[in-house]
Amino acid sequence: QVQLQESGPGLVKPSQTLSLTCTVSGGSITTNYYYWTWIRQPPGKGLEWMGVIGYSGSTYYSSSLKSRTSISRDTSKNQITLHLSSVTPEDTAVYYCARGRWIGVPEYWGQGTQVTVSS
Repeated sequence: QVQLQESGPGLVKPSQTLSLTCTVSGGSITTNYYYWTWIRQPPGKGLEWMGVIGYSGSTYYSSSLKSRTSISRDTSKNQITLHLSSVTPEDTAVYYCARGRWIGVPEYWGQGTQVTVSS
């Protein structure tokens, strides 16, 4: 069974770049037709789709976050990385990585990691 584990700093200062890593076990991030997604949930709000990297390495981003977001992968470590630049307190959220198909709700999710943006 695929397992995903997010990791990264719990506290980031405004204007800095947030970097999170999703370590995947039980399956390869290059397996055909799977997409690896970053999703976040600010306090008291719904889930927000941030972006995705596909099995081939192609990336797609939310239009509202595209200018600040970068998703990459390390196939040797089976990891997906999220970078979010110029963070503000509004980027405070629980961040999740998930695996799914191109269409539909991701079927496997990490437990999520809390990130707080504060000076």
